[in-house]
Amino acid sequence: MSNPLEFTGERFTPECVREIWYEHIHRYAFAGELVRDKRVLDAACGEGYGAAHLARTARSVAAVDISEASIAHAQQRYQAENLQFEIADCCNLPYEDDEFECVVSLETLEHLKDQAGLLKEFRRVLEPGGFLVISSPDKSVYTDRYHNENEFHVRELYQNELEELIALQFPVHRLLRQKLLFHSAIWSDEPGLNCSCQQADDNEISSLPSPGHDAMYFIAICAAEESALPVLDAQLWLFDDAVESVYQHYHHEIRKNMSAGILLAERERELEQLKSRLQDQPQVPGAVSWWRRLFRSS
Repeated sequence: MSNPLEFTGERFTPECVREIWYEHIHRYAFAGELVRDKRVLDAACGEGYGAAHLARTARSVAAVDISEASIAHAQQRYQAENLQFEIADCCNLPYEDDEFECVVSLETLEHLKDQAGLLKEFRRVLEPGGFLVISSPDKSVYTDRYHNENEFHVRELYQNELEELIALQFPVHRLLRQKLLFHSAIWSDEPGLNCSCQQADDNEISSLPSPGHDAMYFIAICAAEESALPVLDAQLWLFDDAVESVYQHYHHEIRKNMSAGILLAERERELEQLKSRLQDQPQVPGAVSWWRRLFRSS
């Protein structure tokens, strides 16, 4: 196995831990169930971990990224007979029309200016009965509410903007939602599917048809006609790891913050003791004035 690709913040790497790992891995795990036995394009594959996962169920996976370093890394790290990596611009794909049964492009849209051109190119390489799985952060939650600032995001979208953009190329779509809840959760608001969630609020427990949270991301499954959309047999998909790493990290941070608070209180007591001792010392012209300015500034 090759050395890990350096994490710059632009592309996820599987060595990242906790929240970002849950979110990215879950999206590909979800997509992997949809692409079984299909010819798949993973557009903007980055480090390659996702394409390798899709290749476990897909008939074949062509994975592209504009980064030469990412593709070189992926070719060395992930090898399978049904998996190929290639340097390419997602807005100018090196494939014939109607070549794929599914295109997967996760957390790509917000990195590009020509978002309409991207979807047009995806529609071109999809066969008429194919579908697209694409994800993007919800700007109203990811940025406006939680104040995330990603220097590599060119244009983030609100829900209505995303759906209007999709409609330019794909007449039908199904919008799912994702947010980390100590699990990574993907869910549908579509009525008629079996899902029951419970949520506590001020000691009152409510039963909900879907998680009672605003999603951080959208996952849209898109096609030219209703019959091309894959059948979903659930309304909620959950993903986590056996050791509950996010939950463990939460407790670690709480303990660390408590220890820092105790240490800060001790240092403040020591500072007060030093101030008291200084006041009891004979005054030395100049030095006392300097120490007093220091304590006032602290």
